[in-house]
Amino acid sequence: MRSLYHDGQTVMHRLPASAKLAGLMVFAVLLFLTRSIPLLALAMLATGSIYLGLGQPLRVAIRPLIPILVTILAVVGLHLVFNGIEEASVTGLRLTALMLLAASVTVTTSISDFIAVITRAAMPLERLGLLKAADIGLAVGLVVRFIPEIMTRYDAIREAHRARGLKPKAGTVIAPLIIATLKDADSIAAAIDARGIRGQ
Repeated sequence: MRSLYHDGQTVMHRLPASAKLAGLMVFAVLLFLTRSIPLLALAMLATGSIYLGLGQPLRVAIRPLIPILVTILAVVGLHLVFNGIEEASVTGLRLTALMLLAASVTVTTSISDFIAVITRAAMPLERLGLLKAADIGLAVGLVVRFIPEIMTRYDAIREAHRARGLKPKAGTVIAPLIIATLKDADSIAAAIDARGIRGQ
């Protein structure tokens, strides 16, 4: 499977994974403590500058964000219809700024670092007997790794439709995508169990 991680030497790349994840959580809280449109716009511009300054080609940087941007636009549209332009603007700026910083963290943090940080963070819950920290870390790592894989399969299914002279539609693309993803998940789960990776 491919990863969203992009190697580089930027400040974000050099920060510890724990600091980036903690900063992301604090940033998310601060975003939802303000309704100032200028402040939220500034936050969006700042996170956009960080993301676009990570050394990726522009097309590579933008492509993974498209599905999330479409979702944000749908949410903004609903707010515009039911709650007015101010609420729609606040929501759109918040979500976009959060998406850009989250993407920056994902692009600059390797899967192994993600797993290590999440596992350490879950250790107190393991001591209480509530869960296995290693399982939580592994689950988060797999989710991060599955994102680009799902996008690759989506593109492949759309290209297969076009090759047959068919127009790709949501109804004919989503179903095979879900089936393929579930098959991958079953295969990965079986491999994990066969190697005894998950906590006992």
